[in-house]
Amino acid sequence: MGSAGSGKSGTVSGSGGNVNTVSYVSDALDVHEHPQTWLARNAPLLRWLALRLLGVVFVLWAVSTITFFAIRLIPGDPAEAILGGPGSQASADSLAAARAEYGLDQPIGIQYLSFLGRLAVGNLGQSYALHQSVASVIGENLISTLTLALAALILAVVIALGLAAWSTRGGRAAAAIGSTLEVVGAAVPHFWLAILAILLFSTTLGWLPPVSVAGPAGLVLPALVLAIPLAGFLGQVMREGLLDALSSPYALSARARGESESGVFWRHALKAAAIPAIGLTGWAFGSLISGAVVVETIFARPGLGRSLLAAVQGRDVPLVVGIVIVVALVYMLVTTATDLAERIIDPRVGRRPDARGSAPRRNTRRARTHAHKDASRSRTHTEIEP
Repeated sequence: MGSAGSGKSGTVSGSGGNVNTVSYVSDALDVHEHPQTWLARNAPLLRWLALRLLGVVFVLWAVSTITFFAIRLIPGDPAEAILGGPGSQASADSLAAARAEYGLDQPIGIQYLSFLGRLAVGNLGQSYALHQSVASVIGENLISTLTLALAALILAVVIALGLAAWSTRGGRAAAAIGSTLEVVGAAVPHFWLAILAILLFSTTLGWLPPVSVAGPAGLVLPALVLAIPLAGFLGQVMREGLLDALSSPYALSARARGESESGVFWRHALKAAAIPAIGLTGWAFGSLISGAVVVETIFARPGLGRSLLAAVQGRDVPLVVGIVIVVALVYMLVTTATDLAERIIDPRVGRRPDARGSAPRRNTRRARTHAHKDASRSRTHTEIEP
């Protein structure tokens, strides 16, 4: 095939045939050409990115607004949280002084406008219970949660890839067992997995500590518990992608050229099946952060999830809102980055902009839904051909 744009070599296979991905990426990121030419050529992509960033701002406003009002539906007086909780036996004068200091004696509308004003300049406020800035509390716990989520994501991808490859190439028995493991893994709740993991690896075998400790040993069990449900879901997506790729025309062409089944699998099918998984990375990372609330609590691991639960229980409004905003921001930025990478890597998702504009985005969700049916029909057609 001819190379698009700069003509650099390198291909990635897709369901529509070989795609000159390296050439496409080098064209999209080429900064040696004139800036005006680069901007004009990539205008649709930049327009999409600008709209996504505006969407991030809107989502942050909506999430912060909903959280701001929802946390006030929890019974109790925030002033009691400021003075040490419901059991502090604070006097009426002390409660009144705390309300005045934090603006809790103002109408709810005034409190909301004041909250938005602080948020616009990046001020998340002061924690009621901890008496320190929300930003510092989040900073102390964010790295721990991100480390846990990243470790779980890597582990989930490795498990899903291994399971999908084995179930695809291991025959009918392997396909049935792999499919069952994927469905069961995706359906098991985190708290149940955590209990089983503690009983097996800590109480029975004594291999790992039952609670989180410093070092890699304290990260293994929480990451494994977070990874298994995600691995079950990603495994289903990868398996369907592999089945589709192995029965596609370019795979048949590779076999006709004498390429082995292993070569078709590793050089063509695996690359094509990885593209839908890349698109799910942002969603997966967000689900891991939300699952960290349960896992960090069970394993007594410091992090945003554990801090969020304590803040909700203590009616610490600024800390709850701050953590929710940061989690939403991380999720939106990761999903935007993965969608951008998918558009650059796979021209079928976001085609290279030109004078006519960009092609509409392919409905990848619908394609994933029908991937297994299409693969089955393709395999049947291949088998009956002479």
